[in-house]
Amino acid sequence: MATKTVKLSKTTRRLVWQENFAAYMFLLPFLIFFVGFVLYPMFMCVYTSFFDANMGKEDVFIGFENYKELMWEKTVNADGTVTYGDPIFWTALKNTMIIVLVSVPITCAFSLWVANIISKMNVAATSAFRCIFYLPVVTGSVAVTVVWKWMLSKFGGILNYVGNNMMGLYDKNIDFLGDSEYALWCIILILLTTSVGQPIVLYVSALDNVDKSLVEAAEVDGANSTQAFWKIKWPQMMPTTLYILVITTINSFQCFALIQLLTSGGPNNSTMTIMYYIYYNAFKLYRYGYGNAMGVILAIIIAILSAVQFKLGQEK
Repeated sequence: MATKTVKLSKTTRRLVWQENFAAYMFLLPFLIFFVGFVLYPMFMCVYTSFFDANMGKEDVFIGFENYKELMWEKTVNADGTVTYGDPIFWTALKNTMIIVLVSVPITCAFSLWVANIISKMNVAATSAFRCIFYLPVVTGSVAVTVVWKWMLSKFGGILNYVGNNMMGLYDKNIDFLGDSEYALWCIILILLTTSVGQPIVLYVSALDNVDKSLVEAAEVDGANSTQAFWKIKWPQMMPTTLYILVITTINSFQCFALIQLLTSGGPNNSTMTIMYYIYYNAFKLYRYGYGNAMGVILAIIIAILSAVQFKLGQEK
């Protein structure tokens, strides 16, 4: 069946044009910001990664040499051992993956557990707990880091005071941030405390939007609270879970402020992450091309993991 074309009058066309023009004018400031501060820096990051870009001299095109140096360039060490790529980069990638693989599941599981508990409370209690858990998110990262640095201090830190002086759990004070055995796990602990606020708020909202009639019907049919949660509530919260997984993964990959303020990648690169290594090369060694090459690799890794999470989320 042929579709009949409706011809608009001149006045209608003018009104439609005016509405479209007004809409684009409202969008223009954001579009300018997006192009100038997102798209253009992304393009320059990829473009500069193919150059030997250093402060004080003209950029020199070197092709894939930065990527080769990062990932597969062969180096014979003084002791005769052979390494491929930048060993610090591989250490930073390993530390970053540990942070992601540990913090993301714990953040999501803990947030879901807390949200399920506080969503059953009265409105005042639920609001109070949401504020408590969300407070570290809106608090400045510097302030949070200073508090944790004091708590983890070897001399005068509250954890050493309680664990050593009060409870006698260990014989001497532990240098939590100066010992490679503990430093990375302390970073993960701090990251967890600053990451659960937003997922808890989102999960509480998702639980409030669950169709209560389906839950009541399941309970009438004999389902207990656990069965009702996993069979009725959980499937309806999958879009929220997918969003939380993606955002938490990206935030974990971009862990930088904690590293810079607490350990600067030490001791012995035990807390070195890709984000901090990018900063170190670009703004301390002034190797902008090399740092941008790492940024491109990090963006590819995040994009792949996000695509996998979206695929798995859609299948469920």
